[in-house]
Amino acid sequence: MTEKLYYLDSHMNNFTAVVTSCEHDGKRWCVTLDRTAFFPEGGGQAADTGLIGDVKVLDVHEKDGRILHYTENAIEPGREYACSIDWEQRFRRMQNHSGEHIVSGIVHSRFGYDNVGFHMGEDYVTLDFNGELTAGEIAEVELAANRAVWENVRITAEFPSDRELETMEYRSKLNLTENVRIVTVEGYDKCACCAPHVKRTGEIGIIKLVDFMKHRGGVRITMLCGSDAFADYSEKQRSAAEISSLLSSKRNEIYPAVKRVYDELQNEKYQSSELKKSVLVARAEKLENTEGNYCFFYSSAFDVNSLRSLVNEAVKRCGGIAAAFSGSDEGGYNYVMGSSHIDLRAKSKEINAGISGRGGGSPEMIQGSARASRAEIEKFFKV
Repeated sequence: MTEKLYYLDSHMNNFTAVVTSCEHDGKRWCVTLDRTAFFPEGGGQAADTGLIGDVKVLDVHEKDGRILHYTENAIEPGREYACSIDWEQRFRRMQNHSGEHIVSGIVHSRFGYDNVGFHMGEDYVTLDFNGELTAGEIAEVELAANRAVWENVRITAEFPSDRELETMEYRSKLNLTENVRIVTVEGYDKCACCAPHVKRTGEIGIIKLVDFMKHRGGVRITMLCGSDAFADYSEKQRSAAEISSLLSSKRNEIYPAVKRVYDELQNEKYQSSELKKSVLVARAEKLENTEGNYCFFYSSAFDVNSLRSLVNEAVKRCGGIAAAFSGSDEGGYNYVMGSSHIDLRAKSKEINAGISGRGGGSPEMIQGSARASRAEIEKFFKV
């Protein structure tokens, strides 16, 4: 039985151990030790990586009571090796996991919702609760969680006896009955968990709830803690500095500056669109009447609204189909087609097959996209 050093001291990152076995499972080497600080995957936290001697540990799993260290090379059994875990990776995960316990405990105590989903990725942590929270309530939870960090309270772990467990109130997603490990954040949470945690909440540094969304009748919160939150803040500060420089505004005033530029661009876009429409309508007004089809081609600078204005005017002078395309042979085309004599919705399947397109609409007008070349399209419409 391997001694689990990560239960004795979550901050142990260097230790010595004897290799008790080294086997190959057909894909990789599986090594067992007489004692280990490598945490195997569990409790929503990924497994540690690091070194046994100079051999890389790629993953760690607990299987049938054995802790298997998956390594890139074989290691000689019977020898004692100096071992080290990737401490930066472990500490980052402990910060996020301990922060998750605090947030989940506060949500449970204040609103009565349970944490029904927890995912710790390389970039973000997500927490799923079985009840909805407003933006104001989430801000309240975030402030309370950071107060727990500022208070620097203890985080402890224990294996209570069966009798103690019967009278203990704690959070758990599973109905556990034996070897239950309880992690307690003093004054904030008590939860069943097998993963290592920081020893005091001050080690978490900061808890930032960066986003939230409705999810399966409840809410999904995206969170960052500690070094991950610091890295995220640093990147956002870098972006804010670049934006403020471009707009010649103070960093804490970039929103109104961006809003001003956005409104100006929207106005320019609207005026440009109206100008394009007027240009195309003016062209259509000069068209001669025909019993056949009209087929127009423009660059991708002309949007669907512009094409629609052209088609609406061209239909008045067309006995067949007025078709307008924007784009290129290389990138494909968007199209708008209209007719006052042909049911385009009924004919759309035939049209799309002829121009390698997709789209649909009403009997009077359809729109979509086409992959055929201009020559192929013009051939189909016989123009």
